[in-house]
Amino acid sequence: MPREGRVAGKVALVTGAARGQGRSHAVRLAEEGADIVAVDACGPIDTVEYALSTQEDLKETQRFVEERGGRIVTTVADVRDTDALDAAVRAGLDAFGRLDVVCANAGISSFGKAWELSEQQWQTLIDTNLTGVWRTLKAAIPTMIEADNGGSLIITASFAANKGVPNIAHYVASKHGVVGLMRTLAAELAEHRIRANTVNPSSVGTGMFFNPQTYGFFRPDLENPGKEDMAEVADVLNLLPVPWMEPEDISAAVVYLASDESRYVTGSQIAVDAGAVGK
Repeated sequence: MPREGRVAGKVALVTGAARGQGRSHAVRLAEEGADIVAVDACGPIDTVEYALSTQEDLKETQRFVEERGGRIVTTVADVRDTDALDAAVRAGLDAFGRLDVVCANAGISSFGKAWELSEQQWQTLIDTNLTGVWRTLKAAIPTMIEADNGGSLIITASFAANKGVPNIAHYVASKHGVVGLMRTLAAELAEHRIRANTVNPSSVGTGMFFNPQTYGFFRPDLENPGKEDMAEVADVLNLLPVPWMEPEDISAAVVYLASDESRYVTGSQIAVDAGAVGK
């Protein structure tokens, strides 16, 4: 029996899908009728101090999608690995026969003054957050062009794509970079009816935000800050009096951009940031 929903009949590739925003996007897209190709590295990265996702996390995403009636193919693949991404796309095509939406969401963070970052910190983050987005889209776009069904490319950017933020120069550079990539893809792919946009969150309540390193970044005034100390972040980060958003808030924008409701939206940045870019 055909499924119903705002993206019914579509197939969506989601990177960073094992937890956090990526899991939320996969689940919401499934709730709205999409089949999911879920990709995650599921392992540690040397320059990242907080815990990253595991294969068990990816299995849990699979369970959540299937509980909502969705079909899902999961692949353990690092977005720094072109061959692994190509294999993930092939697995999705073998399972579902098409690809309509790409949600290039995988990303990492680390902290330090621009001139104090190690070369490894800089390169690893750029390889993941910027080049990894390019690799993901490079793996998917030829198939989408050949199918001639149009499509939607959705890149996770940040409020930091439009302003400078101290102590995360490499992260800021990567997010400025993906906006430029998105704008170019929107121009290059318009003739194929493939749209490209970014979603720009502020801080989101995921493992990337809820960890000791991020607490220390936002609350250097405290010796051992914890989650309960992050409420005051709202005073310095966002126009609206909230310290962070929930993943579901960002997923609502992702579903909109994946759906035909946004059929004439391309080359745009969708800010879901509690006004942080204007602070």
